[in-house]
Amino acid sequence: MTGGQVKSWIGVTGLLVAGLWASGAWAQDATKGEHVFATQCKACHTLERGGGTNMGPNLYRIFGRKSGTGQGYGYSEVMRRFGIVWDDTTLASYLRDPKSDMPGTKMVFAGMKNPGQMADLIAYLKQATQ
Repeated sequence: MTGGQVKSWIGVTGLLVAGLWASGAWAQDATKGEHVFATQCKACHTLERGGGTNMGPNLYRIFGRKSGTGQGYGYSEVMRRFGIVWDDTTLASYLRDPKSDMPGTKMVFAGMKNPGQMADLIAYLKQATQ
């Protein structure tokens, strides 16, 4: 495969994964998602109302928020300009491969390739960030 073919394949795979996940093809377990957050996200993010920012922004009320608009964090220009609203699908797509989904993002996370873990994490975030 050429580089362009690989990038196309990755993009198609990401869309399929996001589509299957959003359709409910993977069960969601918020308890497992809490463990995923603790091991892969907590070092950089907080979830509580009024919580501080670390290397990344506080994720309180992330669902329904426009990218780059949370308070108290210096977002990258690309995150502010991206202009998407975070929901299950947009968050899953971004977290699958942040650098590819949003070139220029400050997020250093390499991405979450396991769709089951992604479903669990998003289920947990929905509960923990309200």
